[in-house]
Amino acid sequence: MSATVPAGAFPSCPSLVGTAPARDGGSMYLGRMAEIPGRHVVLIGLRDIDIEPLRRLRPADWSTSQDWPVEPSNAQRYGIWHGQRLVGFIQSSEETDPQFRHAGIDIFLARGSQGQGLGTDAVHTLASHLVHSGGHHRLVIDPLADNFAAIRCYEKVGFRPVGTLRQYQYDFTTRRWRDGLLMELLADALPLHV
Repeated sequence: MSATVPAGAFPSCPSLVGTAPARDGGSMYLGRMAEIPGRHVVLIGLRDIDIEPLRRLRPADWSTSQDWPVEPSNAQRYGIWHGQRLVGFIQSSEETDPQFRHAGIDIFLARGSQGQGLGTDAVHTLASHLVHSGGHHRLVIDPLADNFAAIRCYEKVGFRPVGTLRQYQYDFTTRRWRDGLLMELLADALPLHV
């Protein structure tokens, strides 16, 4: 089933209105804007008008950079849209050295949008895009080791634990280092549907 962007959902980008291609990793590039449809969400390349809403949705333990999400980076950044609502953020980064080529994914969803399968759909949508359109054979993601909901989400998409990243992420709230979990997905383990 392809995702449909409702008429008027993106008034500043009228060319985004219409039926998006099927979930085969395809995307529509409109200038610097990309649209990647999933079953329930649509990933839309970040626009200026998305920055402040995303900063309000951002979890406290996400990024402390005042420039986020526009600081210099090679990451491809997307807003996660469910219907006409911006519900989160997802990005991919790529290691381009041919000997170690792979891509990584980072994501967050607004609290009120969690537990509905939207994160699973967003991760699957971007993973499919990276495998089918980006030609990646391996993807990685690194949730906190005690973020069991995120780990279950990523396992549904086909990611498997590789190992614990000890004292991996500094938590500015508790002022302690927290362990992460390195997870990977090989292209042939990516399910067609989630």
